[in-house]
Amino acid sequence: MIGGRLQIIKECEVETVDKQELKDIIKDRYGRIARGEVAFCCPTCGPTTTDQCLAVGYSAEDLRLVPESAILGVGCGNPTALADLKAGETVLDLGAGAGIDVFLAAHKVGEQGRVIGVDMTADMVSRGRQLAEQHGYRHVAFHLGDAEHLPVEAATVDVVISNCVINLTLDKLASFKEVHRVLRPGGRILIADLVTAGELPPEVRASAAAWADCLAGAMEKEAYLETIRLAGFSEVAVVSESSYEAPGMAEGLRGKILSVKVRGIKGPEAEE
Repeated sequence: MIGGRLQIIKECEVETVDKQELKDIIKDRYGRIARGEVAFCCPTCGPTTTDQCLAVGYSAEDLRLVPESAILGVGCGNPTALADLKAGETVLDLGAGAGIDVFLAAHKVGEQGRVIGVDMTADMVSRGRQLAEQHGYRHVAFHLGDAEHLPVEAATVDVVISNCVINLTLDKLASFKEVHRVLRPGGRILIADLVTAGELPPEVRASAAAWADCLAGAMEKEAYLETIRLAGFSEVAVVSESSYEAPGMAEGLRGKILSVKVRGIKGPEAEE
């Protein structure tokens, strides 16, 4: 940090960008993905969005269940496969994008349940809403909102899922506290995200492009888990972990990026 501002290195030039400017860079990147101007945000394991989804844990059947235009290939896992969703539950997808996990969750909770997608990018929210209307998902809603200030009432959600999104937030503790706030006592999280094994090179941490590519904002794994605990969650555990590498990844990053799926519980005695 330099005078409260983040130092960003881009194309060999150094410039200072405050937190709002960095957030705007990320929103612009995802807005272009939603509008179809770029294919996906992160380096991928394959040449298509379908390949990327299959590589991180979606099945071919999962992809057949959701609207094709919701499949953007931007995730690092399939949280709905591990969240043990039940009929009638209310689910919040944090950083929902165009809605792939929202629509998968909607199939699992049924019409008696409810799924809420929140994303900070207006184009993503618009795309999700359009798909929900076109495909008859009446128990699904998409809202524009920030992870640090969720537009959801306290203690109204049974399960929070998220897919490669918390690493993009600038205040991860505030984000997890918001997740804790909206959950009912006894509610749970299943978060798919990128974390690090050790420290990343300083030039990566300072790169605007690496932030938008879901890399520079990733926390060290144990610090990430401790942040979830500090937000009030118990029984925090990694339920799945794998190395995350992609063609073109810088040599200094190889072996240092991990894809994790983390489960946690909001205790029944929790008070906001």
